[in-house]
Formats: sequence, structure tokens, C-alpha cells
Amino acid sequence: MKAKKALTVVVSILLWLVILIAALFTFTTLATKNVNNVASLFGYTPLSVQTESMAPFFNAGDLIIIKKCDPATLKEGDVITFHTIIENQYALNTHRISSIDDHGGIRSYTTKGDNNSIADTHIISDNDIVGKYVVKLGGVGKFVDFLASSTGFLIVIVVPMLLFFIYQIYHLITVSASLKKAMALEAAEEEAKIKSGADSVTSEALKSKEAELEAALAEAKRLNAEMQARLAGQQPPAAPETPAPPVQATAEAQAPAPETPPTSEEQ
Repeated sequence: MKAKKALTVVVSILLWLVILIAALFTFTTLATKNVNNVASLFGYTPLSVQTESMAPFFNAGDLIIIKKCDPATLKEGDVITFHTIIENQYALNTHRISSIDDHGGIRSYTTKGDNNSIADTHIISDNDIVGKYVVKLGGVGKFVDFLASSTGFLIVIVVPMLLFFIYQIYHLITVSASLKKAMALEAAEEEAKIKSGADSVTSEALKSKEAELEAALAEAKRLNAEMQARLAGQQPPAAPETPAPPVQATAEAQAPAPETPPTSEEQ
């Protein structure tokens, strides 16, 4: 589980880095699309070097960063990017200032490439200046040029973003499934608790009923016993047996007759 979470974090970070890099390089390629209005980010603009006119200071295929500046602060020897005309087309060029002329507060600049034998024929003014050279990233300009192509845009920007969104959708589905599973488990546990509580209440109620019935039965037995006792105490006593009278008829019959006294004649 920990390894899976770590892999998820790593993949997310890598995808975000790809998206960020793609966005930055997209900005780089779009920055010079309109030579009359060069885009910048916080005053900085990345540019891809196309020729060897400034070699070895920087070479074709390098990426240079320029920064907007106040033309009044520029001096001879500074490397600047400016609007110019190359082969009858407006373009951006980055060369070193070889001389500055000031005519009544209006400055004009003569520039020259370090690898060129002659100065640029186009004299530039303050309004032509885009920015001042800051730093170079060797070889990165080739990658920027690749991004500017349809194939590069598809491979470096479209595909990573598509993979990123597919991964996010997959992650959302897995998280939703896990959440539903957790909710179902929680609901089952809650139902089990409720059922267990109901069974406990039912059991207690049955026990209480049984106790009440036993108490009522005991009370009925007690009342029955009291009733039996009362009935036993109110029953009249039995009459005493009278002895049968002696049979006298036979005795009287068998008794001798009393002697009669003799009469005078017999005397």
C-alpha cells in the first residue's frame, strides 16, 4: 500500500513537471510569434538562438533570457535584443552595442555580432529595443525549436497532458470506488450495531416479560393458597357420632314374669 502511494505521488510530480515545462516552453515559442509585441513573464523573455553571429558568446541552439530595461541605462558592450529587418522581414536580433550616438537627447545604437566582421547596417533607436541579455542555457534552444514544430507540440505538450488527464480520471475513479466501499462498510457496521442493539433490547424485553410473568404466577399461587386457607378456616365442624340405642325388645321378652302372691283360696 505504501509503495503504491509513493508511486502515485512520484507519477503525479513527474506529470506536473512535464506540464509545467511544456507550458513554459510553449510560452517561449509563442513569445516571439509577434515580433512587434514580444511577450514576457515578470519582464523576462526566453529566446532561441538561430545563428552563429554571436559565437562563442552564445551559439545557435542555445536559449537566451533577456529582460526589459530602460534604454537610458544601456552602454557600449551591452548585449541587447532589438527589432530589425532581416531579408526584408521584421525580426528580432540579439547583438552587442558597438557604439551609442546621442543627438539632442535622442540616442541611436550601432550593433555588431561578435562573430561578424562588420557592424549591422540598421541603426536602432530606443523604441526598437526589446531587452537586455541576462543569461544563456546551452542547447536548450534546440528543444524550444522542436516544441515550435507540430510534432514537438504533439509529443511534448498534447501527449503528456492527455496522459495526465487520463491518470487523473483513473485516480478519481479509484478514489471514488474506495470511498464508496468505505461508505458501504461503514453503513454495514452501523446497521450491525443497530441490529445488535435491537436484539439486545428485545432480549432484555423478553427477560423483563418473563420476570413479570413469573412474578404474576407467583402472586396467583400466593392468592390461591390464601383462598384455600380461608376456605379451610370457614368449613363447619363435623357433628359427633351418637351411639346406637341398645336393643331392649328381646330382653324384655326374655325377662321372667314377676311372681303373683297366692290368693286366699289357695291358703
